[in-house]
Amino acid sequence: MGGLTARTEAVMVAMAHGRPGGSRFAALLFAGPAVVASVAYMDPGNFATNIQAGASYGTALLWVVLFANLVAMLFQALSAKLGIATGRNLAEHCRDSFPRSVVLAMWGVSEVAAMATDLAEFLGGAYGLSLLLHIPLFSGMAVTALVTYGLLLMDRGGFRPIELLIGALVAVIALCYVVELAIAPVDWAGVLHGSLTPRLPGGGAVTVAVGIIGATVMPHAIYLHSGLTQSRVAVRDDAARARLVRWSNREVVVALAVAGAVNMAMVILAAAAFNRSGHTDVVAIDTAYRVLTPLLGAAAAGVFLVSLLASGVSSSVVGTMAGQMIMQGFLHRRLPVWLRRLVTVIPAFVVVGLGVDATRALILSQVVLSFALPIPMVALVIFTRRRALMGPLVNGPLTQAAALLGTAMVLVLNALLLLITLGVPVPGLPAG
Repeated sequence: MGGLTARTEAVMVAMAHGRPGGSRFAALLFAGPAVVASVAYMDPGNFATNIQAGASYGTALLWVVLFANLVAMLFQALSAKLGIATGRNLAEHCRDSFPRSVVLAMWGVSEVAAMATDLAEFLGGAYGLSLLLHIPLFSGMAVTALVTYGLLLMDRGGFRPIELLIGALVAVIALCYVVELAIAPVDWAGVLHGSLTPRLPGGGAVTVAVGIIGATVMPHAIYLHSGLTQSRVAVRDDAARARLVRWSNREVVVALAVAGAVNMAMVILAAAAFNRSGHTDVVAIDTAYRVLTPLLGAAAAGVFLVSLLASGVSSSVVGTMAGQMIMQGFLHRRLPVWLRRLVTVIPAFVVVGLGVDATRALILSQVVLSFALPIPMVALVIFTRRRALMGPLVNGPLTQAAALLGTAMVLVLNALLLLITLGVPVPGLPAG
C-alpha cells in the first residue's frame, strides 16, 4: 500500500477484519478514494455549465444538479464496490468480458472523454491563473501544465500524498463558495423551488441540462474509483470486504455531498449575481469574473478565481491519473506520465491557438462527456449485478433498479438533445 507506514497498514487491515483499530478517528484512514473522485465533480467544466445555467435560467435548473449528484453518488459507490469486491477495476473487467472490437470501441470513446475532460480542467486552471496574475492565457496554460506535472510526480511516494493534496484543494474550493454565498444576495425560496421542481424552460435549457450532467457524472471518475479501491487494503474474507464497502459508501456520501453543494452554490451564485441583475448572457468564465467585480465586489471576484484555479489544478491531476488507469485497464499499456500529460493538453493548446471561444469549448466538452457517460454506467450495472463476480456484494433489487433508472434518465436527456439539435419538435418542450 503506497504511501502508508507499516503501522497504518496494520491498523487498517485489523479494522477491516473487525478488530479494534485504535482511536475513534481511525476510520479516517480509509478515506481518500471518494475525495479524489469528487474532484471530477468540481472541475472547471462545472464552472462553465453552472454559470450558464444560473445566468440564463436562474435557479430553474438546480434540480438537474441535484439529480446528477444523486446519480453520481450511486455510480461512484458501485464503482468503489466493484474494486473492493473483485480486486480489479472497471476497465480491466471490460477488457476481459467483452469482444475485442467492443473493448477497442469502449477504449476509444473513453479516451475521447478523457481528452474532453482534460480540455475543461486544463483550460479552467489556465483561465484562473491568467486572470489572477494578469498574464496571457497561453502563459497561464504553460504554467498550469508544469504545475500539474510536478504534482503528478508526487505519486512516487504512494497514493497518500496525492490524496492529502487533493483533499486540501477540495477544502479550498468548498471554503471559497461558503464565502461567495455569504456575499451574494441569495433568494433562498427560489433555491428551494428550483431544487425540488423539475422543469426544462426551453430547448436551450436541455443543452445546458445535458451539459450539467456531463460535467457532474464523469465517465473517467467512474473508471478511476474502482481502481483506487481495488488493492487499497488486503482482506481475506467477504465480511471484511463488506465492512470496507460500508466505509466506502459513507465516504462517497460525504465527499459527493460536498461536491454537490459546491455545484449548487455555483448555480446559486450565478443566479444571484447575473440573472437577478439582468446579465443573462454571461456564459464565459472571464466575463463572469469581470462582471462579478462591479456586482458583488473585488473580494467575490478574487475568491471566484482562487476556486477556479484550485479546481483546474486538482482536476487536471485526477484526470491524468484516470487516463492512465483507463489505458492500462483496456489495453494493458501504460504511458509515461509526461507523455500522458502532453497528449491530454495538446487539444487545449489547439483550441486556444485556433481562436475558438474557450468557454464555449468547455461547455461543449461537457456535452461530449454526457454522450460518453452511458458506456461506463451500463458496464458497471452489468458487472455489479453478477453474483458470480460480486459474491455477497452483488446489487440488491433496489440498488439495481436505481442504477437502471439513473442510466435511463441520462439516455433520455441525451436523446432530447439530439432531437433538438436535428430540429425535431419535442412535445411539451417550449422552443428556444
